[in-house]
Amino acid sequence: MLKSAPLVSPEESTIYRWIILVGVWLLYAAFGLTATSLAPMVSLIEADLDISHTAMGSIMGAWQFTYILFAIPCGILLDRIGSRTALTLGAVIIALSSLARAFSTDYYAMICAVMIFGIGGPIISAGAPKLITRWFSGQSRGLAMGIYMTGPAIGGIVSLTLTHSLLIPLMGSWQNIMLAIAGFSALTALVWFIIASNEQLQTRESQASDMPAQGQTAIFLTLIKLPAVRLVLLMSVGIFAFNHGLNNWLPELLKLTGMSLIEAGYWAAIPTAIGILGSLTIPRLATPGRRFKILFCLSLCAALASYLLHSQTTSVLTTGLLLQGIVRSSIMTVLILALIEIPGINDRYAGIASGLFFTAAEVGGVLGPLGLGLLYDITGNFHSGLNLLTVTAILIAMATVFLNRLMKISEPIFTEPSDQLRTP
Repeated sequence: MLKSAPLVSPEESTIYRWIILVGVWLLYAAFGLTATSLAPMVSLIEADLDISHTAMGSIMGAWQFTYILFAIPCGILLDRIGSRTALTLGAVIIALSSLARAFSTDYYAMICAVMIFGIGGPIISAGAPKLITRWFSGQSRGLAMGIYMTGPAIGGIVSLTLTHSLLIPLMGSWQNIMLAIAGFSALTALVWFIIASNEQLQTRESQASDMPAQGQTAIFLTLIKLPAVRLVLLMSVGIFAFNHGLNNWLPELLKLTGMSLIEAGYWAAIPTAIGILGSLTIPRLATPGRRFKILFCLSLCAALASYLLHSQTTSVLTTGLLLQGIVRSSIMTVLILALIEIPGINDRYAGIASGLFFTAAEVGGVLGPLGLGLLYDITGNFHSGLNLLTVTAILIAMATVFLNRLMKISEPIFTEPSDQLRTP
């Protein structure tokens, strides 16, 4: 039996947990800025490297492929060395990816540079929900997760709206933009290290690490044996295929409607801007009693969004972009909430569970951009790709119904009582 961890008093933890949230937000902003930096510069990069849409699609999906290989090891690393060192390392690796992109002169150099991002990215993705689960509870947990998910949204808005209207004229080339992004990521690493050096965080993590735990292999095997976990992982593949596919190709899709590069960038930022509002509201509303209803509705919104994006009519296209923004901001967060609140997981195993989640999810992260690029080269348009995303979203909605039933009959998956550290 595990003994309960000492509680951190409300006076010590209430203010500092919001400072932690600021640090996590900055890390995820660097993550989002780097992840979306290629999308508005597709035509420039393709011209400089002399590559096709299919090749560009493989570049945009390259970091997701590396992510698959490193997500579980990064989850283990996070649990072993703590969030201060692990998340700092993750941000430094992300900075190195942007730096390498700036000096890429051909397809192979660029794809290797992008793959580096997939080594640092899973540390941030696994560390963020683990920290939030440890420091927040109840509705404040959903709110906190929604807040830090606005980080990549803000990063995406900066990338999509300012690249051609401000950054290219100011900096002269896409390579210089990559250098600037590398500098920002390195700065966030420094800020996080300072925040995480506080004694409260070190004490909290030492309390958790003092607890005896099952072996890592046993934990993984226990997790994947649970039908609800397996279904969540399958759903994550579809969600990431939808999100990453549209996120990476949306500016190019909009250009086919007759928009200029600058116009396409601003229009592509609409889902991201809407996503910020969704991140601040929907996860907070997704309490256990209504979580699966919200997840089902978000899946249907995704299906409708990809269907409406076929249109060149301004009003219809705008509606599709608005719906996409609602979905991209919160559907992943709601699904992660469902995963980490499976009985027995909580903050003790949240790092490992998140690593497992993103390992599966990034299969979709690879297939989404690559699939849309390949189908474009075959058909000359994005209609087939959008149809595939619509079907995928419908299947996610159907899976939500089954997941709801499975969660109702789930039993605690670990014999030891949870050592979740409660905070007000």
